[in-house]
Amino acid sequence: MTVAVVQFGGSNCDRDTVQALESLGIDAELVWHEDGLPADTTGIVVPGGFSYGDYLRAGAMAARSPIMAEVREAAAAGTPVLGICNGAQIGCEASLTPGAFTTNRSARFQCEHVHVRVENADTPFTRAYEEGDVIELPIAHGEGRFEIDDAELDDLEDDDRILFRYCDENGEVTDGANPNGSKHNVAGVLGEHDHVAVLMPHPERVTLADVGPTDGQGVLRGFAE
Repeated sequence: MTVAVVQFGGSNCDRDTVQALESLGIDAELVWHEDGLPADTTGIVVPGGFSYGDYLRAGAMAARSPIMAEVREAAAAGTPVLGICNGAQIGCEASLTPGAFTTNRSARFQCEHVHVRVENADTPFTRAYEEGDVIELPIAHGEGRFEIDDAELDDLEDDDRILFRYCDENGEVTDGANPNGSKHNVAGVLGEHDHVAVLMPHPERVTLADVGPTDGQGVLRGFAE
């Protein structure tokens, strides 16, 4: 299998993601957005960074790149797709998932470790965990606040498509544990199908055992499974 890690101008977590995937025995390759998806692609990651300098709004320009039409087609055919941070913003802008990510409540860039609670453990990205598990992941974003209208949020809740919520270390979902003001503390959501997901925290940054915690390994192992 080969996981395509899509690069745009301004992507800066692409090589980190490849290294994290390969450390788990998953074949991965960098794919420049103008080159299109390789024929042997069996998984796709849209990584973090600042594609096109976040002009207009984060992810808006990259979402309109021709490769994202290929990503949507691959997702519709059953290929797993994961958007991380800027990749989550791109995923929402490209209608892979509902909602949008906008300016943090603090109106500042925030780089810190947070806790998230697993809301749905029956997905390719969370099968390594149990529902209710609390894991620690880093965030690094200026536009990470998840927004969605109430009716769509109700649909996500009813369909069990909330992947993670921000919480404290004990798993309590509180406003104080919400780093960016995301609606209902949402940190990650699923698309129409459970093989498509976006999340604001960075699992690839907590994957290598020789440099720190490994709470993010389970998210990336979803491709191998």
